[in-house]
Amino acid sequence: MEKNGKKDLKRTISSGTIASSNIRVDQKPVDEIPTPTAAQLQWQEAELAALVCWDLHAHDGEFYVQSEARITPVENINIFNPQEYDTDQWIKTLKDAGFRIAILTVSHETGFFHHQSDATPYNMKALKWRDGKGDVLRDFKESCEKYGILPGVYIGTRWNAFYGVYDFKVSGSNAFAENRQNHYNRMVEKVVEEIFTRYGDWAMVWFDGGAHGPEQGGPDVLSIWEKYQPEGLFYHNLQRADIRWGGSETGTVSYPCWGTFPFKVIGAGESSREEIAANNFELLKTGDPNGSYYMPAMSDAPLRGHGGHDWFWEPDREHIIYPVEDLVDMYYKSVGRNSTLILGVTPNPSGVLPTKDVERLKLWGREIERRFGKPITQTGGRGQEYQLELDPVIKVNHVVIQEDIRFGERVRTYTVEGLIEGRWQTLCSGQCIGHKRIEKFDTRDCSALKLIIGDSVKEPIITNFSAFYVS
Repeated sequence: MEKNGKKDLKRTISSGTIASSNIRVDQKPVDEIPTPTAAQLQWQEAELAALVCWDLHAHDGEFYVQSEARITPVENINIFNPQEYDTDQWIKTLKDAGFRIAILTVSHETGFFHHQSDATPYNMKALKWRDGKGDVLRDFKESCEKYGILPGVYIGTRWNAFYGVYDFKVSGSNAFAENRQNHYNRMVEKVVEEIFTRYGDWAMVWFDGGAHGPEQGGPDVLSIWEKYQPEGLFYHNLQRADIRWGGSETGTVSYPCWGTFPFKVIGAGESSREEIAANNFELLKTGDPNGSYYMPAMSDAPLRGHGGHDWFWEPDREHIIYPVEDLVDMYYKSVGRNSTLILGVTPNPSGVLPTKDVERLKLWGREIERRFGKPITQTGGRGQEYQLELDPVIKVNHVVIQEDIRFGERVRTYTVEGLIEGRWQTLCSGQCIGHKRIEKFDTRDCSALKLIIGDSVKEPIITNFSAFYVS
């Protein structure tokens, strides 16, 4: 699909291995209930997003120390010299594992930009690699389009070792520092305009730790995004946040996890609201069923996070790749709790995703498909009660429930019952459903299942109530 000569990113996405909607009701949303924008809906239906992490320090062969990377300029940028570089390999791996969105760190704490920039000298033009003509961002974008993955871009403005920017700011309060800050702000504005105008449509932008705007002495990135990428997802600054952080980097969210929030924004850097930061960011984790704004949660974690926390490649660290069973549990506690999961993956210095990482992602994708690829039976519709007939009596230990969130999150409580030897028995119950709720319970032999909606705001609209037996 084309739009003004550019790829149209507003297309329907199936939500992983279970169709996100089996029954659609075409009518206007109810005004009283916060509802998602097209970009937010696309984000939740994607379910799995990958953050592809690459920066100069991934090429130095040394262990990454974040506190040092933020303040220490890279001595020799020509350590970047990947000889097996293949963005198609990155994206095909993600596609095969079930991801629907991929986000590239075009810049991170070193301040180096992985694209052809006229705004800063610290970019791919300065490399010997490919005679200074390489453009990782463009290659990444083209690979996403080739494999049908929605492209996103992550831009680090909070830390920049090359420019001496720490926590958004140049150090000092004199005229020199003021001039340097103004120069940095203008540079950032020019860079983001390049990224937003030279590479076609982006599904989302992610500013690392948020983005300080002019009211905080920072660059005006939001107006540039809204001018050139008005249909994309923006994350985030003091004026706008289309999604929210789920409160940890474990790849999970607590339950319930509502898609609505009481505030329009969540702050930049550490939260600017005490209510959001209180109780270890409890509000970010749970959301608020009575919130006035639609702002779904994301769950983020690095693939190499089992006993470590490596967003970027480091040597001899394959042992901390999450086992498949841990990744499956992460899926249950993110996607299965109404959150989109962002998993960090990282190419090695040769320019490809490492073999063991690729194998682990493939096995994980296969296991999710094995568990949820084919329901025993399913239904959907409107109203307070839904029933599945199971003939003959069959073993069941999972149900998946989904609301039509185009019309907002309406369900407040629910119960699932099973007909066991002629008597209805409770199998599970909960509060939030939202885009997707995965319930796991002890295996039971059932002849029917029943979803009963208790409390709700307006009439419930269920697109998917499906049963599974996972051995």
